[in-house]
Amino acid sequence: MPTQDSKGADVRRSLTLLWEGSSRGRRGPRAQLNVARIADAAVRIADADGLEALSMQRIAAELGYSTMAIYKHIPSKDLLLEVAADVGAGQPPELDGDFRRAVRQWAGALWDGFRARPWILRVPLDHAPVGPHQLAWLDRLLRPLLAAGLAGGEARAAALHLTAVVRGTAQISLDLAGRQDDAELARALDGMLDPARYPALTALHAAEAAGESGYERAAEDALPAELGFGVDRFLDGVEAWVARTSPVRPDRAP
Repeated sequence: MPTQDSKGADVRRSLTLLWEGSSRGRRGPRAQLNVARIADAAVRIADADGLEALSMQRIAAELGYSTMAIYKHIPSKDLLLEVAADVGAGQPPELDGDFRRAVRQWAGALWDGFRARPWILRVPLDHAPVGPHQLAWLDRLLRPLLAAGLAGGEARAAALHLTAVVRGTAQISLDLAGRQDDAELARALDGMLDPARYPALTALHAAEAAGESGYERAAEDALPAELGFGVDRFLDGVEAWVARTSPVRPDRAP
């Protein structure tokens, strides 16, 4: 069982590699082997052939080095995945408009990133994000949350919750992609649900069969229905909380 000290050492090692990999952009002759080049190669391989194709041997072959040379820079597969996921996340979008619009832009961009690079969702999360790209995404979301009136700890909790919502919804959506669609599944379940045992599901299926989804997207809404409803209710909750607590909270005094 990992100890607190071993976990701390793992995070420090991750920090060293992730931030070393963010140093790029030098001019001149082709750069020698480094974390940044290895991470870029890892992302290209994962984009082309999926996470299962990613290995130290494959990266070594692509870059023209020995496998041991790769290990000298990134000593484990877990760290390789962590660095690749951070680089693969890319830079967050610039946000504009009011609080709601900005948060919705952020959620939509993160959703699009997971759809473009679904392999990121399969990288294990052993600790809080510490890479430069992931922290940039967190920072970009914290800005409108703080501007809306949330206190520091509240903004962090809200940001982590929203990240989990987008990530989890994207994971489920991608896992179900290519399988039975909702209509086919509803037909398969129709007649099998016992109203006495599953009253809520029975009512839900009846309403959906009648075309009463209960959630209609606005024409300008860029978020898919399965994500947009949750994000909108999240924003409703933040606005209601700020309106209820800001007049009496000492930490919000001007």
